[in-house]
Amino acid sequence: MLHLVGEEADRMGLECYVIGGWVRDLFLQRESNDIDIVVVGSGIELAQAVAQRLGKSAHLSVFKTYGTAQVKKRDRRKGVDIELEFVGARRESYRHDSRNPIVEDGTLEEDQNRRDFTINALAICLNAHRYGELIDPFDGMQDMRDCTICTPLDPDITFSDDPLRMMRAIRFASQLGFFLSEETFDAIVRNKERIAIITRERIVDELHKIMLSRRPSVGWVLLDKTGLLPLIFPELAQLKGIETKEGKGHKDVWFHTLQVLDNLAQTSDSLWLRWAALLHDIGKPKSKAWDAHAGWTFRNHNYIGAKMIPKIFKAMKLPQNEKMDYVVKMVDLHMRPINLIEDTVTDSAVRRLLFEAGDDIEDLMKLCDADITSRNEEKVDRFHKNYMLVRQKMVELEERDRIRNFQPPVRGEEIMTVLKMEPCQEVGMLKSAIKDAILDGVIPNEHEAALQYMLDKAKEMGLI
Repeated sequence: MLHLVGEEADRMGLECYVIGGWVRDLFLQRESNDIDIVVVGSGIELAQAVAQRLGKSAHLSVFKTYGTAQVKKRDRRKGVDIELEFVGARRESYRHDSRNPIVEDGTLEEDQNRRDFTINALAICLNAHRYGELIDPFDGMQDMRDCTICTPLDPDITFSDDPLRMMRAIRFASQLGFFLSEETFDAIVRNKERIAIITRERIVDELHKIMLSRRPSVGWVLLDKTGLLPLIFPELAQLKGIETKEGKGHKDVWFHTLQVLDNLAQTSDSLWLRWAALLHDIGKPKSKAWDAHAGWTFRNHNYIGAKMIPKIFKAMKLPQNEKMDYVVKMVDLHMRPINLIEDTVTDSAVRRLLFEAGDDIEDLMKLCDADITSRNEEKVDRFHKNYMLVRQKMVELEERDRIRNFQPPVRGEEIMTVLKMEPCQEVGMLKSAIKDAILDGVIPNEHEAALQYMLDKAKEMGLI
């Protein structure tokens, strides 16, 4: 397809280059389907010509306000959509109070100058007489060999002009396993306050990409070391540190959290389960207390943390929907399996866990498994073996009792019909009693047994 783009550019007398992330990923041998094309001239006109050449199999979108266009075509062999983004070469200048640049037509050199990092300023010519020629004015290839993130120009100007680039630098370090150069790191520290002009939505978009990287802790550690963390996520910054009293200290919740997150990243690609891992101990600073006998305690930190999630999601502009509810649920329940493996694994306790976790039980178990971070290998081994017992008990009880997401076999409407009652508190009490009796193993999860139990309970309550 790139040959076709070059042919159309030649026909129109335009210089044309593929530039940025696709070129970087080509050399890093990473899969990429988003291809940025920069044209010395009109990117929109070249996009229109390419779309016409591709015919009905291509979809063209033009964004005149931004001087860009997109051509999307299905790669049937790979089963993915290939997106070609066309833009004219440009130069940019900035006002201090905005990251939105003043844009003017420019040369390829000026376009490369405005790129965020040297590894993203690489360009390959698509014109026939120079096809495949690499233009690398800032030695980005060497930075890739050195696994280093550097800016093409002065990093202070780069980050002050567009502070989102600080987040992008850290995101690329996390995604690619690269290091920030000393100059890049120091410039982020000096310019960190400029992050205030960036919207939460843009910040969260970068955080999502950090969260989905192979080792998310890399990004979060850099956010902390550069001083960005307390500015963008103060609740997480409060997890840091160890307090000692009477010679007793507690574990550093911040580093424990990052270890749990990395552990989970080895077993799950779920973005929202990873967010649950990051926030699973968010309630510990508020629940921390000193007990003369027990030492440091964090009682009910799961409950406190779950209550904090909606406020955090609202402040961070994270979704206020079922995704948030899922994270709340995971944070609230994350201590339940751990408590089970420390106690006798009773049928009743496992039934209640299955009932409350529902279809998310496997995710919850992955989170709890990742939460085992003790340096005591014997303790870790014992916990993992006990988890296997809990999982085995879950399978047995689910097959026998069908507890996951169950509804009591006698509903409120039937209770009111049988007892000739109107809706009232007692109906709810009887429903809860049936549910508890099934979860506690007093009666099987069957209609006849539940109906008889309801009648017996109604007699005890004087309703019959």
